[in-house]
Amino acid sequence: MSESDDEVTLSLDSVFTEPPRPPSPEPTTTLYVRQRPATSGDWESVSIRLVGSHPLWGHYLWNASRSFAAYLDNHMDVYRDGHVLELGAGGGLPGIVAAKNGAQKVVLTDYPDAALIHNIEYNISQNLPESRRDRVAVKGYIWGQAVAPLLESLPTSGQTFDLIIMSDLIFNHSQHDALLKTCQSALATPDASRVREPSVLVFYSHHRPHLAQRDLEFFRKAGEDGWTCDEIVTERYPPMFPEDSGSEEVRATVHGWRLTRRR
Repeated sequence: MSESDDEVTLSLDSVFTEPPRPPSPEPTTTLYVRQRPATSGDWESVSIRLVGSHPLWGHYLWNASRSFAAYLDNHMDVYRDGHVLELGAGGGLPGIVAAKNGAQKVVLTDYPDAALIHNIEYNISQNLPESRRDRVAVKGYIWGQAVAPLLESLPTSGQTFDLIIMSDLIFNHSQHDALLKTCQSALATPDASRVREPSVLVFYSHHRPHLAQRDLEFFRKAGEDGWTCDEIVTERYPPMFPEDSGSEEVRATVHGWRLTRRR
């Protein structure tokens, strides 16, 4: 057999004969419209670009994220002039709302994947004027790891976060301990000198009703770790995936919880 015959016979195309992969879906853009009346010159909406497809579900604007944005818009006292950390930010809607409404510093984080991180940076550039973009930092971060790189983004050395926000993350049951570890390390310790009590806000839906109790294990573990957990929001939205099994009412409901450290 000649050398040229070897090249033809052993080429990858001849060994693995499969059709070419389809192109990745294009990014999509979703508009979040403010639910409270905007005053003159104030913002009215936030345009969120989502990656076309992603194994970490970053290509959806979740109902919990919309509910979270509305809650933050109506409770500015929770974070105004404070430091906010968003875990698993996806498109970054809640964190961007906090930045637009007067948070001193917002650190938006997601898994350190270039597509996710660059997309959050794009959304910041589209929704915040250049004069306010220094209030926002974007970081790749894996839950449960050291928080020092996140704290480096705060204005002064030694500072921690006044508010941590988490939207539709607790369905990752294997990550409950890691999420709580990050919250424990990154949230400020309550003391009488603080304007507000440091807290963690957790918004979510039970997308798999048969696993709802496993979702709620997050709050049981938090209680065992010294957190006080209170449900503060219950809202109904059209279900994200109408064809999914299980109670539609359960899948359509967004729950919001507030976690604070026990003194």
